[in-house]
Parts: sequence; structure tokens; C-alpha cells
Amino acid sequence: MKWIQTIAFQGLMLVFLLPANAQNWETLEPETTCTARHECAGAAIGGKLYLMGGRGDKPVEEFDPSTGQWQTKGFAPFEMHHFQAVPYQEKIYVMGAFTGGYPHETPVSHVYIYDPQADTWTKSHEIPEDRRRGAAGVVVYRDKFYLLGGAQDGHWAENRDYLDEYDPKTGEWKTLPSMPRLRDHFQAVVVDDLLYAVGGRRSFAKEGHGFELTYEEVDVYDFDNGKWTTLEDNPLPTERAGSSTIAYKEGFLVIGGESDAQVKAHDEVEYFHPTKGWTLLNRLERGRHGFPVVDIEGDLYLAAGCGNRGGNPELNSLEVMVVD
Repeated sequence: MKWIQTIAFQGLMLVFLLPANAQNWETLEPETTCTARHECAGAAIGGKLYLMGGRGDKPVEEFDPSTGQWQTKGFAPFEMHHFQAVPYQEKIYVMGAFTGGYPHETPVSHVYIYDPQADTWTKSHEIPEDRRRGAAGVVVYRDKFYLLGGAQDGHWAENRDYLDEYDPKTGEWKTLPSMPRLRDHFQAVVVDDLLYAVGGRRSFAKEGHGFELTYEEVDVYDFDNGKWTTLEDNPLPTERAGSSTIAYKEGFLVIGGESDAQVKAHDEVEYFHPTKGWTLLNRLERGRHGFPVVDIEGDLYLAAGCGNRGGNPELNSLEVMVVD
């Protein structure tokens, strides 16, 4: 698909055929909004977005694209934040989360499972005490969960390079090779049997570091050989933490985030293709960090988050990118 651009130059009208821009984001305006929140998570089940968690006690909220309406569901058992929710077998799994306040947030001790149909939470298997952390990446691959990175003492210290495999059927945890670097406040994604750890930072308030210790390096774990590598020739173009990551076409997107480079939350949406590298796909209408993005029937939806680095202002807006 092409689009036409006409430019006046020295009295002449020059017409160019340019590649069509990527689909843009659009802010939706439902009759009701979600609760303003950040450091929250979400997942898509049954064609609906389920928004959950965030600092403070927040209810689960359901958005149905077919009706354009939000519905308020029940509350989680306690405050949960800084996690990457994962849908699996029509339920939503939470692990690698924090609870409590800044800067010594506490890692959640167990896996928790939300059932959207019943609107209920289940306390599931215990996470080994020495492997508990929050602000971690989580993916599911071939019926196993992979928990990577995170921090054990909130934003204060004790960042981790851990990678663990969790079997939801047996509750067994297995320690796998550590990542090439400490990393928290990021999301992970699987593309073509490879696990990508992208974005994030090393939170280290103990030494006065807040937003600046971000990473450009993209680390990749090969499930087949059990080894990590780093994409030396393809660093993340815009360093940021608190971004969202989602599979997209042949690769994945890194969306939004926060960094020391600017007060406003990032609006960049950057696309990584495994053989072609990075491109700036488009920009959000409202930059944000600490929010979820989900795929519903091929279109991407995101909600909530924070509009500046740090904790204010919390957002309740909803954006969609319709994918051709």
C-alpha cells in the first residue's frame, strides 16, 4: 500500500510515492473509563482485555472491544504491581510481582491465577524463597513459564540476572543459565523459539540511581541449546524501562517506557525484525510507562500507565492500533 505526498519546491509541485506509514494508534473514548493506574498488567482472554494490578488496591477491569465498554470486576487478594501478566489456558498467571511501597517493595511469594470467567483468584505454587523477585519478565513457552530478571529488594537493590523455568502442572522450579546482565522493569517475548529480554534497567536507589541505568543491549536465550547471546549489532534504539513488549508480525514491538533522557514518558513504538533489525514503527498518542498491551483478534490494545517518569500522572486512557 502506498500514499502520496506533494511538496512545493522552487515553484514546482513534486509528487512522491512513499511507503504507507504503519498503522497509527487511536485513543478510544468509551462511555466509562478504567481506573487510573500504573505499574499494572493485563492480558487478553476470550476477546477481552483484563486490566489488573498497579500501585494501591485496584480492581480487575474488563474491556470488551465489541461493545466498547469497561466492566469492573473483583479485587486481587492484595496489592500487586510491577509484573508481566501471562494468559494460559483461559486464565491469567501472575508471578514475578511486587507488593508494598517504594523503595523496598517485597516480591510476591506465590504464583497467583485469575479466572476471568469466574472472577476469582487462586493462590497456586510457591516460588522458591531465594528466587523471588518483582519487576521481572515472564513468558510461557511449550506449557512452561519462564521468569527472568527482576529485583529482590524493590527499587533499592538486589537486582537479579536469574532465569527460572516453572511447570504449572507440578509446581516444579528449575534454575537455568543466568542472563548476560542484571535487568528489571522490562518485559520479555518469545519469537521463533527464542526468548528476548529487551529494555529495562538496573534499579539501584541504594546508590542514588533511579531512571538512568537503562540498557540498549538485547539479550536472547535459545531454548534449543540453553545459551544466551547478545544482539551486538542490533541494540534497542531508544533506551527505556517500564516499556511493554509484544510479538508483532515476524518480530516484536517495544512500546513506551521511561528514562532519564526526558520527563515525559516515551511514546516511541519500535519494531524489531530478526533479520532486518529495528525501525520506528509509529508513536503512541500519549506516552506512558508501566502499562499492558494485548493482542485481540490481531489488533493491539493498551491502557492505563503513567504519563511521566515516576508515578504521576496516572492515566486511564485506552489506545488501539488496528493492524492490516
